[in-house]
Amino acid sequence: MATNPSPATLQSEFEQAVAYALHLWQDLSLAVQENWGGPDSSDKRDWLAGAVVELFPDISKLSPSAQLQQVQQQNQQPQQQNDNSSSTEEPDEAYIEEFLLNVMLDEFEVAIDNESAALVAEQIVRARTECLRGKIDGEVADLRRRFSSKRPNEKVNFKLVEQDQEADWDTEDDDDDDDDDDKDEEMTDAVPELVKKEKKEPEVDEDGFTKVVSKKKK
Repeated sequence: MATNPSPATLQSEFEQAVAYALHLWQDLSLAVQENWGGPDSSDKRDWLAGAVVELFPDISKLSPSAQLQQVQQQNQQPQQQNDNSSSTEEPDEAYIEEFLLNVMLDEFEVAIDNESAALVAEQIVRARTECLRGKIDGEVADLRRRFSSKRPNEKVNFKLVEQDQEADWDTEDDDDDDDDDDKDEEMTDAVPELVKKEKKEPEVDEDGFTKVVSKKKK
């Protein structure tokens, strides 16, 4: 007779699901591949996974009744997040999406103007809800399967759009099927079209010395 996963196992599975989702996010993989976040771009991705996990209450520290409350909260309408939120409040998809976009802009200097961050946020929240319900054979298992089937050192093709140019969003579709089942394939197969922030030219003072401006680290 199969036993239900322990709260500690469910928390671990959720953490792995977040890591899988981020590693499968093509836009983030591209930023790491091209070192847009600097030589420690891969470490920044790992940091981001931990930061996303910390936005949610630890499942292993929740009572059964609190877990049920979290599930009910996830099923409610999206709620506005603020700095005064309770430590047991569950962030919604919109909040996770905004968090991901801000990190991509701040840490990798890339403005993502597509729906990929929303899809990643949806996967994370879906995995979270399943873990709260004691299930790990749905979204979590699917993310693990897709991550395991990903080829090592797989290169991401992309089209870079300069910041002062408008992106051409007209793409050729192989078919007109817009079912939800195709969302994951779109994230994997589509060629990302990203806007890279322009780096400012160094300022030189009257004596010919280059001014160094430190970058504030979060």
